[in-house]
Amino acid sequence: MTQTPELTHFVDGLPRMVDVTGKAATHREASAEAWVILPPEARAALDSGRNKKGDPLIVARLAGLSGSKRTADLITLCHPIPISGASVDVTLKEKGVHIVATVKTQAATGVEMEALTAVTVAALNVYDMLKAASKAIEIQDVRLLAKSGGKSGDYSAE
Repeated sequence: MTQTPELTHFVDGLPRMVDVTGKAATHREASAEAWVILPPEARAALDSGRNKKGDPLIVARLAGLSGSKRTADLITLCHPIPISGASVDVTLKEKGVHIVATVKTQAATGVEMEALTAVTVAALNVYDMLKAASKAIEIQDVRLLAKSGGKSGDYSAE
């Protein structure tokens, strides 16, 4: 039987920010991905290179980097942490736009939420840049790919 981990963000049924005061700062890294599925009209708008708002892939990359740094403003119980490195790769594939973000820190808590926020914000910006061509754009498969460092150890998605 698998044991359910204790929910650390609640004490006596009330939400709290986990106290990481006593934890040592260690190197931590996380990667996440998202897909933006483009219907034919949105793909044609992207492929034409004539989007009035600019290049959606470049904007998405910048937005993802910015999103990673603003995570604590968006995720209520997330600690603001110093990000020592971040990358957001935005690649056009047959099925749509594939976004992968990797975030690094030297801190007492991890950067999974920062990586997930980066890909989500990047995906939302692709939608925003192409929504005039199609409202049927879909954001799918946002997930953590890997994390390293910290008490819970390493993780790698299948």
